[in-house]
Amino acid sequence: MKVYDTMSREKVPFTPQKDREVRMYVCGLTVYDEMHVGHAKSFVSFDFISRYLRYSGYAVKLVINITDVDDKIIKRANEAGISPLQLSSFYSSSFLRDIDGLLIERATFYPRASQHIPEIIDMIASLMEKGYAYEIDGSVYFDITKTRNYGRLSGQSPDMIMSGARIEVDERKRNPADFALWKSAREGEISWESPWGRGRPGWHIECSAMSMKYLGQTLDIHGGGEDLIFPHHENEIQQSEAYTGKRFSNYWIHVGLLNLSGQKMSKSLNNFVTVSELLKRYCPQTLRLYFANSLYRRQSEFSFELLDESDQARRKLENYMSDLLSVQTETGGGEDIASSILSSFAEYMDDDFNTHGVISLLFTKLREARRRMEEGTLSLKGASSIVSAVREINSVLLIMKDESFTQLSGSVDSEVAELIERREEARKSRRFEEADAIRKRLRDMGIVLEDTPEGVRWKRIERSSG
Repeated sequence: MKVYDTMSREKVPFTPQKDREVRMYVCGLTVYDEMHVGHAKSFVSFDFISRYLRYSGYAVKLVINITDVDDKIIKRANEAGISPLQLSSFYSSSFLRDIDGLLIERATFYPRASQHIPEIIDMIASLMEKGYAYEIDGSVYFDITKTRNYGRLSGQSPDMIMSGARIEVDERKRNPADFALWKSAREGEISWESPWGRGRPGWHIECSAMSMKYLGQTLDIHGGGEDLIFPHHENEIQQSEAYTGKRFSNYWIHVGLLNLSGQKMSKSLNNFVTVSELLKRYCPQTLRLYFANSLYRRQSEFSFELLDESDQARRKLENYMSDLLSVQTETGGGEDIASSILSSFAEYMDDDFNTHGVISLLFTKLREARRRMEEGTLSLKGASSIVSAVREINSVLLIMKDESFTQLSGSVDSEVAELIERREEARKSRRFEEADAIRKRLRDMGIVLEDTPEGVRWKRIERSSG
């Protein structure tokens, strides 16, 4: 397996520290508003990655933090007339509901910054003792001149960073790019006691303290959106390695931004679409297919037209399953297609989690299966093996609904099977009005019938919401 490592800027072999065990940390949300589709791209992409690692036999310990103490949270809470922790608790619950709504497997831990203040204070105190940090008027800053190779993750030199954007403006700092580890309390702000007076943690120190508490001093994978490379992940590296003297993470994985009309989707720009809005319009499988059909680390464009195309593509994949489940021919083959699907799936995913290649693979192989079915050279056994192979892939990607892989049998579908049989009897007896009425009833139930020379076939469709 190879992964693209942001630090080395190339695909490299993936070897975790412990055999068959992966410790992965992904930066979560600053919870002052609802999760938008740009966030969803990142979290769904890491869900593909973690699910595939588990599929490949790894035990994955995944930590996704929740930043519940932040300037934006304090500002929004003041506007709403509630406490910051009340606001962040509300949006933390909203975040987890959206995670579930997108069928994302829950992380092992979702630590919150406000619940790890002692660990954060201990880490800051240690950095001060080692000479990497200094205090001014109750605030503590990390001195970037005390470390080597600052900027190696982002590819920016210290001089570029000193004169660049996205640094905290504070004339009291020794260097413009020094960053806050602890912020002294302002009147009326949420704060905690510390050796430097009342205050609250800076953004970057939270992730270092929490990731190391749950995953140890060196991570296998650290991930997040590419907009976090600088300054957040750059600063995490500096403070963590200064604290431990060890490498902070062996692999850095970043997801490309999702743009709207060429701009990064962002709450600050007010150009975002929330996940809750989208889940009212599309099923989660459609959204996951939308994200899977592009390489995770490339920037992509959001549009409802593209989502509509993904919805049609999902239905097409599900209809392929319906066709395969209707095969009754005893002679022929198809097992070779199933074997090819699974081997190619592993090859694509082992190449930096190439879900786009997997989607192309599925359409190519399923078109081949349909052609052989129409030729009469696809057997029941072969069709079943293809369905099983696709179902296995779907357990990782979740781009099709579970019912796509069930046949019209058993208690759930007994009524449908009976209606199909009654319609056939009506057609044979030339009771066409009755047959048409049954067809319409089945369509209302989400089943479309196709009359072919080989017999009746059925397909599942979305039920009308009108």
